[in-house]
Amino acid sequence: MLMDDMGWGDLGVFGEPNKETPYLDQMAAEGMLFPDFYSANPLCSPSRAALLTGRLPIRNGFYTTNGHARNAYTPQNIVGGIPDEEILLPELLQKAGYKSKLVGKWHLGHQAKYLPLKHGFDEWFGAPNCHFGPYDNVHTPNIPVYRNEEMAGRYYQDFKIEKNGESNLTQLYTQEAVEFITRMHNKSKPFFLYWAVDATHEPLYASKPFLGTSNRGLYGDVVRELDSAVGKILASLRSLKIDNNTLVFFSSDNGGATYAKQHGGSNGPFLCGKETTFEGGMREPTIAWWPGHIKKGQVSHQVGSLMDLYTTFVDFAEVAMPTDRVIDGISLRASLLNNTNVQRPLFYYRGNQIMAVRKGSYKAHLWTWTNSIEEFKKGTNFCPGQDIAGVTTHNQTDHTSKPLLFHIGRDPGEKYPISPNTPEYKKEMPLLMKEIQNHMVLLVPATPQLNMCDEGVMNWAPAGCNKGQNKCYKGPPSKPYNCTWPH
Repeated sequence: MLMDDMGWGDLGVFGEPNKETPYLDQMAAEGMLFPDFYSANPLCSPSRAALLTGRLPIRNGFYTTNGHARNAYTPQNIVGGIPDEEILLPELLQKAGYKSKLVGKWHLGHQAKYLPLKHGFDEWFGAPNCHFGPYDNVHTPNIPVYRNEEMAGRYYQDFKIEKNGESNLTQLYTQEAVEFITRMHNKSKPFFLYWAVDATHEPLYASKPFLGTSNRGLYGDVVRELDSAVGKILASLRSLKIDNNTLVFFSSDNGGATYAKQHGGSNGPFLCGKETTFEGGMREPTIAWWPGHIKKGQVSHQVGSLMDLYTTFVDFAEVAMPTDRVIDGISLRASLLNNTNVQRPLFYYRGNQIMAVRKGSYKAHLWTWTNSIEEFKKGTNFCPGQDIAGVTTHNQTDHTSKPLLFHIGRDPGEKYPISPNTPEYKKEMPLLMKEIQNHMVLLVPATPQLNMCDEGVMNWAPAGCNKGQNKCYKGPPSKPYNCTWPH
């Protein structure tokens, strides 16, 4: 279960004061909480590519070289997508007889060759891009919603999102999940469900029964509906009596969108949010649930990553891991079953630049950057109320000669850099720099997929657009150009 832009601090179990997530809080009480769990990138597309490949975006191509340390993703004018040479999680699970379904947002490329059913998924109900819009279908087409290989309609035209935020999309995505689980159980087929709902990404949406019910406004309404949906999906596993044979992970693709203000999530005590490599940009609200296998009410301090889901699921499915490539994820089997921890480095990338590294409780920043002062002055603030001199910089600041060091156990908000003159700094910094050196020795960057844009490749005429009530539209001729990434 992968949320979109949900923050670490959005769940009651992580301290959200309104306590409006009873089903997720119960899931944590019945399972294992991972407070030190991360995405592989502070932005949607690269994070999702890393989850499904077990590899950092710099290795799987989901980055740009059009600018230094720039976040890039897959809007509908992007030319690239997930390369064929990448081996996605459902492709491996197929070898053990698993049927796989994606419900929700794909975001790994929208041209036909990049879509989910070309990369191991057997079924899909959802969209290739964010639900931005509505558009006029003249300058920009509305985003299609797919049923497997063909579109079933478009956002705003056939799948409504009203101006007040009302939409039944989360209800549809929940029904799709429960139907798939039930059908696979009835066929005695092992299954992998990737439930990638996107209601917490602007523009926010929730169904009518949830609108106006939260103390947190519309964003809280959305979180309450997603919490309820999680409850329904877990209840379906219980009713089918397969709960003790189903491993469930809940997490998010990146930190809460602090720049969205009251329409964005909470990152708890952490610094900044989405788009940044501070803790608020990449630390995720993560719960594992597997009755009868994971002991109830546990907290794991394993430093984990969404990339670990790849390795963990493959491990439990007893499928051989690819040996012709570097896999960055580790198996969490021992953490889940025995609550043991493995020391491992965690690398924070922004585009083509490694920005920071964590090992144990120490984190070193080689580079710092929030966003440009020009963007900041226009009102885009990735760190509202968190101006820390020399840390939340508006210039890309190179600290590699003397990296900033934080103990993120004592200082989770990254407010108090440890002085380079202290014995603590002199002991810990060489260890962290050694991890960077070891990482760089093995690093072979893939061809960047997020450099080129072209209005001619947008969702003008997806497969199935000429069927039923669907519509095909005529776009401009192809004219590729270098994408511009401001952040």
